[in-house]
Amino acid sequence: MVHLYPFQSIHPTKEQAQDIAAVPYDVVDAKEAAEIIRKQPLSFLNISRSDARLPCDPYDAQVYATAKETFAQYMRDGLLIQDQIPSLYIYRVTADDTSYTGLCGCFDLLEYRSGAIKKHELTRVQKEQDRTHHIDAVNANTGPVIFLHAHNSNIQHLLAQNIKTIQTPSMIITAPDGSLHEIFPISEPEQIDALIHEFSSIQQLYIADGHHRCKSAHNVLEQREHADASAISDETKRVMGVAFGEDQVIVYGYHRLLLTLHETTPEAFMDALKEVASLTPYPSLDPSVSKIKTIQDANGFHIFHLYYDKTWYEVAIPKKSPQNPIDALDVTVLQNLILEPLLKITDPRTDPALQYVGGSSPVSVLMEVVDRGEAVFAVAMQPVSVADVFAIADSGGIMPPKSTWFEPKLLSGITIHLLS
Repeated sequence: MVHLYPFQSIHPTKEQAQDIAAVPYDVVDAKEAAEIIRKQPLSFLNISRSDARLPCDPYDAQVYATAKETFAQYMRDGLLIQDQIPSLYIYRVTADDTSYTGLCGCFDLLEYRSGAIKKHELTRVQKEQDRTHHIDAVNANTGPVIFLHAHNSNIQHLLAQNIKTIQTPSMIITAPDGSLHEIFPISEPEQIDALIHEFSSIQQLYIADGHHRCKSAHNVLEQREHADASAISDETKRVMGVAFGEDQVIVYGYHRLLLTLHETTPEAFMDALKEVASLTPYPSLDPSVSKIKTIQDANGFHIFHLYYDKTWYEVAIPKKSPQNPIDALDVTVLQNLILEPLLKITDPRTDPALQYVGGSSPVSVLMEVVDRGEAVFAVAMQPVSVADVFAIADSGGIMPPKSTWFEPKLLSGITIHLLS
């Protein structure tokens, strides 16, 4: 069973929400964060990416001390306020006339430890250490983990019912991508209890986005257990997240850019590729799409699309009976049959020849990078199904890096959970 807990959220005032809400810390680099802060001086990136304001190493102790002080200053200045009673928070995102509705609350880190909260990605040590220091210094979860659970019609009904009752969101924010983000607080005890009861019938939660945030929150718990287990508050044993039903998200592929081919020429690579796959020039393509419709039947082939010399190609490799759910993924086949043997890319997490582009971006983004000569090839991937994500996590498997891009993306700084 899954334990759900209300909490006393710290959040911006309704008047300041638009100025404070920020993109997640890990979708921008320090230079991009600094530019956002320049245009939006109250941006929560002042706290979540305080390194953007400092000349020191991004992992210097001063970065985390600055985040802690800035957070305290926002509280003193009344830019951030705390709810007086524990609540749950409906988080609704509307983009392109489609709404995605999830529930923000706290979830049990001991269930993450036991495996009831399942992961499907590896964390990177440096990123993990960074967020561990940040969470510990600020003493808060400043950005939500995105969880998925199997479809539950009762939960969806309760969320819709509460939205209808509450009517007016406590915050309405337009994100940089034009999506609308709304928060509906649920503070009535009977409504909270009804949702807690429904979540108790869910057997597993799956991390969709925020593996580093969840692991780092658990790291902080372990550090504080080691220091003085008797002094740990219940809130330290919990992590803030937004839980979505499996039908309330969209999964895109995660596209690749091949910046270099190491010692291989483009012509030699294309010739070698034809030895392991069929290449079919794509007849015409709308560059505004993010998912390319396949020519071949995706049930029988691993399919991705290659852009080179102003031409798209459909690359198809016949499917074989996989030994496990990971082997069935297109990204696994791409790595094992093409990137490693043909280009000597053995570690797709660290190889500088690879760059990744979120799958919700239009393919025109890939085309422009290649056309400018900044990459040799672009590879557009097909999406992974939520069922595949669940199956891999249930089997204890770890997906290859950059296998999935989940939408919606949530904002930081609009719900914050204090650890003590």
